[in-house]
Amino acid sequence: MALLGFLMLLCILGAQATMDLRHAAAMAAGLCNTKPTDVVFIIDSSRSVRPSEFEQVKVFLNKVIEGLDVGPDATRVGVVNYASRVKNEVSLKSHKAKAGLIKAVSKIEPLSSGTMTGLAIQFAMNVAFSDAEGARKSPDISKVAIIVTDGRPQDNVRDIAVRARESGIEIFAIGVGRVDMNTLKQMASEPLEEHTDYVESYSLIEKLTKKFQEAFCVSDLCATGDHDCEQICLSAPGSFKCACREGHTLKDDGRTCSACSDVATDVVFLIDGSKSVRPENFELVKKWINQIVDKLEVSESKAHVGLVQYSSSVKQEFPLGRYNNKKDLKEAVKKMAYMERGTMTGQALRFLLDNSFTPNQGARPGVAKVGIVFTDGRSQDYIGDAAKKAKEHGFKMYAVGVGNAVEDELKEIASQPVADHYFYTADFKAMNQIAKKLQINTCPAEDSCECDSITKFQKKVEEALQALTKKYILCMGVTKRIAALENKIV
Repeated sequence: MALLGFLMLLCILGAQATMDLRHAAAMAAGLCNTKPTDVVFIIDSSRSVRPSEFEQVKVFLNKVIEGLDVGPDATRVGVVNYASRVKNEVSLKSHKAKAGLIKAVSKIEPLSSGTMTGLAIQFAMNVAFSDAEGARKSPDISKVAIIVTDGRPQDNVRDIAVRARESGIEIFAIGVGRVDMNTLKQMASEPLEEHTDYVESYSLIEKLTKKFQEAFCVSDLCATGDHDCEQICLSAPGSFKCACREGHTLKDDGRTCSACSDVATDVVFLIDGSKSVRPENFELVKKWINQIVDKLEVSESKAHVGLVQYSSSVKQEFPLGRYNNKKDLKEAVKKMAYMERGTMTGQALRFLLDNSFTPNQGARPGVAKVGIVFTDGRSQDYIGDAAKKAKEHGFKMYAVGVGNAVEDELKEIASQPVADHYFYTADFKAMNQIAKKLQINTCPAEDSCECDSITKFQKKVEEALQALTKKYILCMGVTKRIAALENKIV
């Protein structure tokens, strides 16, 4: 019995050690805290913004605010409302707590007249960001203006935006619907790709919430997910470092772990080239593909990559194994021509099943198969059967969506656990963050307790002891009977 107790203790200690490692990793991740900032929202409520759309803008503002650390010594928030005139709805000094601020934003009414965006920026610079309205002069306190507009301004914005930026105000410009994109670029701070955002309708603006919450986060990059560690992220002031689980070794790149990434893998990208993507965004998609390629061990014996583009039809750009080094592979990706037209995601998935992962298209028998599907909209055909069959065939499926992509469809395509295989962002410019988070892991699932062999041995010992006990009891019975017979003879 002492042996049994010892074996059980070993198993419990092994499980506890695994739990402690996971707990340590979770503690290292920490929480996202917002840095002290003076933030002023400048919102367009001109006639082109319908009342229901203005309500969606307020929901967006409040969701961003919910992610901030609001307080007199933390982040202060103001709101400027404009149309033909400008109204200071909430000053930076008005609310010391988040609840009151959110309530005040919810009560803002549209002005419903023209679109004097330049006048609104000037008002924000001279009034909203003034000492009298609660702005702070400390160099440690950033000044940020977030402009939301859906139209062409009726006044000049270029010169006043330059003066605002020169005064130290960082400007983000969000455009909706038929907004003039050149105007957004004239207003926004550099780099423009980080400070300009576009959504097709106000119903999609809420999807930018995460970007702006993260923009105000302090340097705990592990907590925000802004890292590319394959397994464990350990937070450090202003930075992070990566680590690997037991049995894995951190590679020279300081990010990936060798036990998982060095296995042979066949990877096929299914890329949506429909008209809604637009040429400039298609170039961003190609850069995103090459970001993921950079993380693979592309060679004759390790990772092979194939590329398929689809719209109303499906086109194989190149099959698995054609390029066995990253340089040639990335050049081939850059040369992919934009197809335009429709969005037949179901047809593309069937092509993956029937062609891409077959031996005559370069697929290797016995090698892990990974499909990465990218789309920016709703599929125009049925995806259910093909998505199901891909996973039944043992393919590990990743689903990545941007803009108008339907999240339920993405989840239907993604392998289990869905949270590790499904990604969405509202903005093509944020795809590089998905590339960092998407880790192609073809390792077998790890056991929750690394003592199965001990458990099996323990069971065998128990069975043996039970058999011995039965024999002992039988032996004791025979001994007693012999003793009784001896007594009778005597």
